Amino acid sequence: MLSAPRPGSVVVIGTGLIGTSIALALRKHEVEVWLSDRDPAAAAMAAELGAGRLLTLGALAGQPADIAVLAVPPGAVAGALAEAQRSGLARCYTDAASVKQLPLEQARQAGCDLASFVPSHPMSGRERSGPSAAQADLFAGRAWVICPAPETAPECVDAVTGLALACDAQPVTMPAQEHDQVVALISHAPHLVAAAMAAQCGLAPAAALALAGPGLRDVTRIAAGDPDLWAEILTANASAVSQVLVAVADRLATAAGDLAAVAAGEQDAAKGLAAVLTAGQAGAEAIPGKRGGPAPHYAVVQVVIGDRPGELAGIFAAAGAAGINVEDIRIEHTPGLEVGIAELSVRPERARELSAALSAAGWPVASPS
Repeated sequence: MLSAPRPGSVVVIGTGLIGTSIALALRKHEVEVWLSDRDPAAAAMAAELGAGRLLTLGALAGQPADIAVLAVPPGAVAGALAEAQRSGLARCYTDAASVKQLPLEQARQAGCDLASFVPSHPMSGRERSGPSAAQADLFAGRAWVICPAPETAPECVDAVTGLALACDAQPVTMPAQEHDQVVALISHAPHLVAAAMAAQCGLAPAAALALAGPGLRDVTRIAAGDPDLWAEILTANASAVSQVLVAVADRLATAAGDLAAVAAGEQDAAKGLAAVLTAGQAGAEAIPGKRGGPAPHYAVVQVVIGDRPGELAGIFAAAGAAGINVEDIRIEHTPGLEVGIAELSVRPERARELSAALSAAGWPVASPS
């Protein structure tokens, strides 16, 4: 198992969602954390949440922190790094931006000390922003990508590895260029695709959107992110994101052409549409499951639940009493009614047993699918 020393003191510059979540995770291990933000109200809120103490003049008493975390947008990393290094704020520095090549190159051009700078990216987030959205377990079990430059000192790589482990994350090392290509596919392009679909929904009548189920919500959920922040992230990784979007747009254009041909009476064109859907199914199956490796197949047990407190707790209690682990859950609300459908994903061999247990406890249950 990978191990590295846990930092004793950390300065977090930028107390938004990511910075405050890092600070909260560190405080669970009693790491001394100092907080700073260009918005004093944000830093004060993070401190009130228990993320650490406000960084004031002389707070470190002339002793640099072990690590300074620059939890700022990609375009602000180099400037924040230069300022922090001039102040002798820490022995090692890292950032949390979701783009790595641009901040690293800007830091190099600005004359920053790259020996003490370790570009990194904790691979987790939420569609909400600000310190109030922070969670101490935001990075638990998630990858934390570390992208050392050729100049980076090994001891600082070790320090940032220890930081990631202290946040219960899984450190992964890769070059900055490879990182940016990867996140273009798994994060940046999906955000734009979700935004495009959500924008289309903005043109729909309210009566149509009232019928929306979890499928549409799943596709558009991440589109709720901060547009200004995402515009900066996307432009900082423009080339890699553009390449992914062109490929996705080509597939969509092919599907649109096939559908237009079918509508015009060319039924054979449906074969091309089937090819796109089959490729999509294969791609979905290639995405690892919650424990890594191939995503397992689960059976789904559908349960009718009321929109009132305690419903989910009762379902989980019944499942627990039967010794059945619920692997995943999603809820589809019924428009206009105070009921919904809870879809419980379980191991196929336990589905009928769970269905029987819930039925015996009085829950209306559909046959497992």
